[in-house]
Amino acid sequence: MTTTVNPVLRVAPASPAVAAAHFRASLALHTDVSDVAAALEAGGDPGFVLLDSRSAEAWDQGHVPGAVHLPAAHVPERASALLDPSVPVVTYCWGPGCDGAARAALALAELGHRVKEMLGGFEYWVREGFAFETVRGRERHVADALTAPLGADACGC
Repeated sequence: MTTTVNPVLRVAPASPAVAAAHFRASLALHTDVSDVAAALEAGGDPGFVLLDSRSAEAWDQGHVPGAVHLPAAHVPERASALLDPSVPVVTYCWGPGCDGAARAALALAELGHRVKEMLGGFEYWVREGFAFETVRGRERHVADALTAPLGADACGC
């Protein structure tokens, strides 16, 4: 008799304590576009600086309003002139397939900054229907129903 191994449970789930520690650590290092948008739209000081770690060409193509532009490769030599080390930094790059935000976050952490990475990057900012700036001005696309609820302000998570 052949037994079929459940691919989900081939490796047993972590204990609740291990899982809690993992997800607590993950949330200390990551945020998402909806939470960033809510913090920025609330008005006043959001308590962090949003940093776009992409190239000048990418920045011109579109970026989150209010973000600071500092390509990941230039963080070591330019961060001290642009960022206050006492203010947390949230980094973003193109999207889930790009690790530029992680490279920028690493460089900032090595310089003594507290950092988080915005999951989804600029791609999900646009796909979730948030406004962005380009060299032509402010733009906004209709939210993608696969990334955000249509007609609602938040996903409810």
